[in-house]
Amino acid sequence: MQRIPEEPTAEIDRPAASRPGERRVRPFTVTNADVWKITLPMTLAFLTTPLLGLTDTAVVGRIGDAAALGGLAVGSLIFDFAFATCNFLRSGTTGLTAQAVGVEDDREVQAVFWRAAILAAAIGLALVVTEPALTALGLLAIAPGPEVAETVRTYVFVRMFSAPFALFNYAVLGHVLGRGHSTLGLALQLVVNGTNIALSILFGLVLDWGVGGVALGTVCGEAVGALVGLLAVLGGFAQGERPSWQQIVDRTGFVRMVAVNRDIMIRSLCLLSAFALFTRIGASFGAGVLAANGLLMNLFMIGSFFLDGMATAAEQLIGRAVGARWRPAFDRATRLTIAWGLGLGVLMAVVFAAGGRAVIAFLTTDQGVRGTAGDYLFWAAATPLSGALAFIMDGVFIGATWSGTMRDMMIISLALFVAAAYALTPLLGNHGLWLAMVLFLGVRGLSLLAALPARRRRSFPDPADAGAGLHQ
Repeated sequence: MQRIPEEPTAEIDRPAASRPGERRVRPFTVTNADVWKITLPMTLAFLTTPLLGLTDTAVVGRIGDAAALGGLAVGSLIFDFAFATCNFLRSGTTGLTAQAVGVEDDREVQAVFWRAAILAAAIGLALVVTEPALTALGLLAIAPGPEVAETVRTYVFVRMFSAPFALFNYAVLGHVLGRGHSTLGLALQLVVNGTNIALSILFGLVLDWGVGGVALGTVCGEAVGALVGLLAVLGGFAQGERPSWQQIVDRTGFVRMVAVNRDIMIRSLCLLSAFALFTRIGASFGAGVLAANGLLMNLFMIGSFFLDGMATAAEQLIGRAVGARWRPAFDRATRLTIAWGLGLGVLMAVVFAAGGRAVIAFLTTDQGVRGTAGDYLFWAAATPLSGALAFIMDGVFIGATWSGTMRDMMIISLALFVAAAYALTPLLGNHGLWLAMVLFLGVRGLSLLAALPARRRRSFPDPADAGAGLHQ
């Protein structure tokens, strides 16, 4: 077998192999069917998430208490922020697991899962302990009225007990997707979300426990999902390949996981910051523009569910290719997911441009907001197309665990967005703000695409030598 020299880098380009002798190339093919058998189930899984918010809103809305409905909205924002920043547990686990699958190291596949589970438990318990502080910060930032604030405290206090289970479910989903079992991932999401919806209706509406009942339904849904997920994961483990405790807590493996997750968290915080600034600047144009921008961002969020499914396919296939050290599969997976992602972006842009006014009319009866949203519909319709490459490149870089580069390009893109937003809005008003957002999404994708060739060269052997690695 040809030995491939290791090179010191700021990021870890290659999967950590628990058996040092196994550094051979492991060829496999990537087809359109491989892309879509991951994309379709995960798109359906992501589409179930908005149903939770709609159900909770409908349950609390039937109570007939405006303060309760407002408290639910504010409390949900606090959790959206807290859990969105912890989504690295899903993404990081997917990339690291896929690489271990590519290198055919079952012990490392299991070790990655247990490391992610340990991190999920630690972070989840920390969130439970710090709940009073997080609630206070959320109330300080949003500053609702006293009745709403009291509802927020009740909702967050109860729901925060779901944090360890919810983060564990992130680790479970990351493991399942890293192994390419997207149908199982869909089934687990249906268990979590379906249980959540059913129990929220039971506790919140039937038993008349209000907002606290809705929060308790979420806790139970996440707990049931965690139990079912754990059983599914354990059932898929190869019994003869169990890692030792020493391998699970191996310092190199943990440092690598923490480094990848840290970078993805920074990337997520930058993305949330961009959307927060977009909202803040939009608010300066008045309540009508703020409401219209909020409605139009729903189009972008709808598009993101479809593009996230394709990005998940990129994560698994790219991670497996990097683990297998097989560049043809890496190149093929990159080309296919980019092509399909851009195709989805074009399709959604056309659909939103043609049907966006109908969506706006469905979401609001306010004629002024409808008219204002219609004025800026073009920009909202452009977001799936301008952001398609960013979603796919995120999937590629997460799968390859090139998280440092992804973090750096996100920071640069955020800086450009801030500069563009403050430079363009005095000249073009809200049109300038939307233009800055479209540029932000486009720069994210193009900057990562530009960084791709160099990262690929560092992670794979020279094509002329690849064949020599086939013989162990």
